[in-house]
Amino acid sequence: MRFLYRVGLLAGLGVFVLFVFGYSLLNTSVAAIAQDSDSVKRNKLGLQLDANDHKKQQDSSKGGRDPSLNTQAQGMFEGGRPSARPPALTCPVPMSYWFPPDACPLHQPLCGLYVCSPKASMHLAVVACGDRTNETLVMLKSALIFTSTKLHCHIFAETDLHFGFRQQIDSWPASIHEKLTYTIYPIMYPPGENSQEWKKLFRPCASQRLFLPELLTDVDSLLYVDTDILFLSPMENLWNFFSAMNSTQLAALAPEHEVKSIGWYNRFARHPYYGETGLNSGIMLMNLTRLRAFHFQDKIIPYYKEYKLKLTWGDQDLLNILFHYYPERLLVFPCEWNYRPDHCMYMQNCKSAETHGVRMVHGCRRVFFNEKQPAFKAIYEAIEQYKLDTDISLLLEGMKAKMEEPDTKASRCGQVANMFLKQVESSVRKASGETAP
Repeated sequence: MRFLYRVGLLAGLGVFVLFVFGYSLLNTSVAAIAQDSDSVKRNKLGLQLDANDHKKQQDSSKGGRDPSLNTQAQGMFEGGRPSARPPALTCPVPMSYWFPPDACPLHQPLCGLYVCSPKASMHLAVVACGDRTNETLVMLKSALIFTSTKLHCHIFAETDLHFGFRQQIDSWPASIHEKLTYTIYPIMYPPGENSQEWKKLFRPCASQRLFLPELLTDVDSLLYVDTDILFLSPMENLWNFFSAMNSTQLAALAPEHEVKSIGWYNRFARHPYYGETGLNSGIMLMNLTRLRAFHFQDKIIPYYKEYKLKLTWGDQDLLNILFHYYPERLLVFPCEWNYRPDHCMYMQNCKSAETHGVRMVHGCRRVFFNEKQPAFKAIYEAIEQYKLDTDISLLLEGMKAKMEEPDTKASRCGQVANMFLKQVESSVRKASGETAP
């Protein structure tokens, strides 16, 4: 009996070992098939997302950083909800890249990040110094009004502004925090550089954005905006330009001007610039992974040292210099995505906005707060006064009322009020289930 018992025990153990081995082999095969399918899809998208290459890029970008930056970063505030900061990468596809639903890598849900979902995080970055807190909050508010996708906002600000940001953002309705998380960082410049000199380049802290690739090493792609930006349409639509990039392009910007006769760079610049009329840097799509691989920071700093006495618009001029020498690295998107007073104060010269309406407003030269361009001020005040989580039709009504005010209606930009309202009207129709006329 004891002998038979031992034989049965050994037989059972053998069956268990065979089962475990077979299951492991099956999993390996499935994973290999999924990875092959994923590679095909990534090649179609023109994305270089090899896991090993991406890890090497991360390791090399971190290798040259000053340990003191890590200490500073520990002091940043993780806002919104628990685990607000996106986790470190653990999957072949960087978690911040947003894919259209029909282009999802097949095995991605196995990683537990679910970045394929239209509800996966997009990343937005802004730099605020001085008196720009409220303007920044109105910008973020405008993004949240129109987006339905989860959004993580990276706010770089002077330390004395951090509490104000936390207090205001945390007071927003709970429904907003279901799609918003945020992180607040101190202003940080590379070790060995004159931080005060960089901080004063053009307007305070504006140059911070030039160093985002080496500061946000866990983020693949993001949208950077100046504080004086307003969204009038979903951020998802601009984010889709990432999918339009070819394998060499690493950023996207709008032209500085559409008409050479009123262009600034072609008439006054004392340094190289992109194309015929230069670039405006107020709204910039940044593929941080590719920027790191390109050694973007290592190219920008020498340009600054060479041309710093000839720069008028600071970080924007440096980007123009860079893309003058590397035009193949840039995707240009149309002016409807960066609509400024120059597009309507003399004559209407943004053709795409005439067709599609204004999608994003850029209130440069403080036009949200002075009387020089009342149409821009009207849009800003309507968004500022709108209560989050209420019917979006109320925002449209507020905009229309302000656009009808005599001074606004009489201004050149006020005469094309329909262009400012077109995208908002479209969002109202979608919210109510109506179809376009």
